[in-house]
Amino acid sequence: MTFAFPWEWLLLPPVALAAAWRIFSGERGHAALPFPADRELWRAEPTPRARLSRWLPLGLKGLALLLVVGALARPQKLSSRAHGLGRGIDIMLAFDSSLSMSSIDLSPSRIEAAKATAIRFVRGRAQDRIGIVTFGGATQLICPLTLDYDAVEAQLDQLYPGITKADGTAIGDGIVSALNHLKGSDAKSRVIILLTDGRSNTGVVDPMTAAKTAAAFGVKIYTIGTAKRGQSLMPVDVPGRGRMMVPIDDDLDDDLLDSIARETDGRYFRATSLQELKEVYATIDKLEKSDVKLPDIVSRDDRYRAPVLAAALLLLCEVSLANTWLLRWP
Repeated sequence: MTFAFPWEWLLLPPVALAAAWRIFSGERGHAALPFPADRELWRAEPTPRARLSRWLPLGLKGLALLLVVGALARPQKLSSRAHGLGRGIDIMLAFDSSLSMSSIDLSPSRIEAAKATAIRFVRGRAQDRIGIVTFGGATQLICPLTLDYDAVEAQLDQLYPGITKADGTAIGDGIVSALNHLKGSDAKSRVIILLTDGRSNTGVVDPMTAAKTAAAFGVKIYTIGTAKRGQSLMPVDVPGRGRMMVPIDDDLDDDLLDSIARETDGRYFRATSLQELKEVYATIDKLEKSDVKLPDIVSRDDRYRAPVLAAALLLLCEVSLANTWLLRWP
């Protein structure tokens, strides 16, 4: 048990002084009803009920004040779990967010299918740090490596085609961006899961150069090509004509994606449907595990409600008794 505001206990001395003054001052200053001049009445001992009427209300008030001071100090129960070793890996999800990811050959669209299956993958992990980068013509960090899976899911849900505001597909830059957030990790197993629907046609870094760099750092890359073979339809907003469906050709560079994966001892998967995409993530979900350090977890459970409630009940009891069974006159 600990106290969030221990300095509130400094209120105890004033409370104790007020109680002492009340006890030692006795009945001085209070009006008294003159008794008849009968000496027997003067010598009569007070009854137990009379004694209670004098001291019990005072005791109840003092105890209530003590409980209020204790509540103000905000007692808390601490529970902690010391850090230890868990089985987990570091994973960076590298998402293609080029405009072609809005194509509808995968239901409801390539990017929505990819997001849904990635979220399902994240929910199935335990003790793995996961982060997200996205790439189109440029790269963007969406979420750093974290164990907060709710945050990862929230950021995945906000991805949309064209989020980087740059045209093209910079696969090499996407790999380097993900690698930058993994190379400093102390996890024994570090993985990039790269998902794209096209071929590399822009960017600063050549994709194979990026793959060789990842291999040098011991980072494994799993590549996923997500597009049906042949033509697909992509929604395009045309000024003055509204949204139109435009046919686009299959532009996946299977050879490049397979070479990237092989260079890093990973695997290449081609997913032409939502079900196949789910199966791909299910396969990757069986990745090897490695030891990672887990942070200390400390929880604080406030316990001030009980003393506040007890103080309120004591004051209610004091008022009830002082005005009924222990009523004094005068």
